[in-house]
Amino acid sequence: MQDELRERIAGVAVGAAIGDALGMPLEFGPPRPADQLVREMLPGRIPAGTFTDDTEMALALAKSLLTYRPLNPEDLVQRFVTWIESHPPDVGIHTASVLQRIASGEPWGTAVATVQLHNPDSAGNGSLMRCWPVALAYWDDLDRLVADSVLQSQVTHPHPECNAGSAFVNAAIFHLVHGLEPEAAIAHALDDADVPGALRTVIEAAPSKNRHNLPNSGWIRHTLESAVWGLLTTDTFEDAVVNVVNLGNDADTAGAVVGALAGATYGLNAIPQRWKAALRGEFPLGSGRQWRVTDFIALAETLAER
Repeated sequence: MQDELRERIAGVAVGAAIGDALGMPLEFGPPRPADQLVREMLPGRIPAGTFTDDTEMALALAKSLLTYRPLNPEDLVQRFVTWIESHPPDVGIHTASVLQRIASGEPWGTAVATVQLHNPDSAGNGSLMRCWPVALAYWDDLDRLVADSVLQSQVTHPHPECNAGSAFVNAAIFHLVHGLEPEAAIAHALDDADVPGALRTVIEAAPSKNRHNLPNSGWIRHTLESAVWGLLTTDTFEDAVVNVVNLGNDADTAGAVVGALAGATYGLNAIPQRWKAALRGEFPLGSGRQWRVTDFIALAETLAER
């Protein structure tokens, strides 16, 4: 594997976790004024530099891919159940509803169908936030990447836009780590993931949006809109992530998504060292196992080389 490709692949994993941690203290808050953007790791509901459930679920997905490839949904949901039973401080409402039903003994297919039936229009970003390990596992196999991106979404978020959104982000990562410019990578990924019309329109229009018109909510359309906007209207990793997390609201998830995309674009060495030094988190929860930037680099390499 070429050094540049290796650096971009590591940049995805580290970038996603960095974006998550930088956005954490800004989650649920209002957009920051353009002249008062937060550029440092700050404490929030957890200590400064700590990643959240976005990255914790991504790590569970990564561990599943290291055990089974193609992805085994039964193994994945069991890892998610083990995670939620460790009482993480933050879990999405939809995700919690599905996993609690599975933990009580329902097959995952029944659980996810029942929860979706109760709210058929639910299209949250809970599967999008964690999808990046699939892109690293299949950096050289686009067809398998798309298939397993969709499958990892279906176990909790079966809405077509959630499935397509996860496949879109990972397809964009695929093209970015292979050196395509961001605009071209986004265009190719829209077709690779067969993104449906309304979601495609949102993504295509994102670069022309004004930051004051980006709600950055937990709706998958808003998260993708913010992440694509951040990637295509900046030219450094730092600016892409800073601009997105300072939109507030679901800042950690939008930060994780744009962090993965920007990490694939600019590579590991472009991520500010002060952020890499501050990154931390415990996984599995309750294990005392502290993750740092070197762990994410090693994980990315292992996923890509297996």
